[in-house]
Amino acid sequence: MRTNKPIAHHILWPLLVTFLVMGMARPSGGQDSIPAPGQSLPAKEHPEKIPGYKEFLKRVQAYMNMRKSIESTLPALKTTDQPEIIAGRQQALAKKIRESRSDAKSGDIFTENASKAFRHTIREEFRGPHGKGARTTIRQGEPLKEIHLQVNEPYPDGVSFTTVPPTLLLKFPKLPDHVAYRIVGHDLILLDVDANLVIDRISDIIP
Repeated sequence: MRTNKPIAHHILWPLLVTFLVMGMARPSGGQDSIPAPGQSLPAKEHPEKIPGYKEFLKRVQAYMNMRKSIESTLPALKTTDQPEIIAGRQQALAKKIRESRSDAKSGDIFTENASKAFRHTIREEFRGPHGKGARTTIRQGEPLKEIHLQVNEPYPDGVSFTTVPPTLLLKFPKLPDHVAYRIVGHDLILLDVDANLVIDRISDIIP
């Protein structure tokens, strides 16, 4: 009968070690985890499901519809390496957009509800485990002098902008082609990249 104890111990011990290792290796799946590059956010975290962001995206789409209508009136831009031709078309596009939005002002696209959603996302990001990395990204490069950007005006030549931290960008609503988020000082800018035009802005939103 003595031989039964060593046999039981010999079987149970490896099983216990296996369970412990499996428990340690299991991913936590906590809210602080972020997707790998190219991986989608879980459905419950999709920014598009947040009411303020849904309102924002609706306004962005309205802008894109207007932009597409304007662009269809311009001569098609053929492949060229001549900067003056590219610049000329950019200026023509910007001019027509500005005329169509002659009464544009801050808050037309970054509505009150949208601004609250962006402020909440940014505040939570900087308070969370990725806040330090986000601050480091924003502080990279030359510090900007104080600048006052105006909605529906061209983005000034020679003025740099700050890269939006990737972990923060993942939590913002995804934008269509031709428009992008930019950080300038403490402001969040919505920029028409091709027209080099400030579409809208939220002041003093970046810590």
